[in-house]
Amino acid sequence: EAAMSDIVRETGRRYRNWGRWGPDDERGTLNFVTPDVIVRAARCVRRGAVFSLAIPFDSRGPQVNQPRRFNPIHRMILTGCDFATGAVTRPGGVGFADDMVVMALQGATQWDALAHCFVDGRMYNGYDATLVSSEGARRNGIEKICRGVVTRGVLLDVARVRGVPWLEPGYAITVDDLEAAVRAHGVEVGRGDALLVRTGQMAQVRARGSWGDYAGGDAPGLSFHTAGWLHARELAAVATDTWGMEVRPNEIPGTYQPLHQVLIPNMGMLVGEIFDLEELAEDCARDGVYEFLFVAPPLPITGAVGSPVNPLAIK
Repeated sequence: EAAMSDIVRETGRRYRNWGRWGPDDERGTLNFVTPDVIVRAARCVRRGAVFSLAIPFDSRGPQVNQPRRFNPIHRMILTGCDFATGAVTRPGGVGFADDMVVMALQGATQWDALAHCFVDGRMYNGYDATLVSSEGARRNGIEKICRGVVTRGVLLDVARVRGVPWLEPGYAITVDDLEAAVRAHGVEVGRGDALLVRTGQMAQVRARGSWGDYAGGDAPGLSFHTAGWLHARELAAVATDTWGMEVRPNEIPGTYQPLHQVLIPNMGMLVGEIFDLEELAEDCARDGVYEFLFVAPPLPITGAVGSPVNPLAIK
């Protein structure tokens, strides 16, 4: 097992971006999104069609029997009933409704901040893991990227290219799979892009009528061995329609989420999870266009290590 975890460490070192954008950087691969990348991404908008890639944020979400994360809890603070019964009044017959939500920031469609994952006590750019304390992240918090997620998005629909409604749990998406999708879709993937990979697991969840063990269970996902491919293409972000982005069970014995360890603390790459790619994938299959303007800013929650997001693909 020690030898196996050494493979993860060696891979992390090979693709490490510490210092690449200076000793104080907290944005990682989003630095690839330069103004010219954004201008070029805006040209992807041709029809004005907008697709939301978020699941509903409600109590019926994917966090089933999870010890720490739970589904969003929505509660009303003021209601129409309060005013109708006279319990609350305002002059002139006017009334207002107010509400609140309590949720795990990683409980639904979300981005992982660069403060989300550590290896050997260090996070991205060499910052000490203890900078993430009970008061939040003093470095690499999600608020550091609040204006950074506007770029060209590319969907690689691996399930469709393989001719299946969804990839089975435990299926590791290889570099060959990604390259096959690039060819099939007639699309390039490169510097500053946000790569969205569809496994179809969201379709499987809907087909069976329950989330089951979607959160934390076995799943298709990116192979650990795609790290070099992702690094070489200088991507800004990667996201999938699964709970954990990478294949589960993990390919390397004695490790936990090994691809996370390479991408987040070493590469400084933005990772997204629980994206709903079904409607977008149907549209891409219809018109054959797999690129779009991608806008997905996190909430600037100071010191947070993740954020809920409503990602938009605009074609």
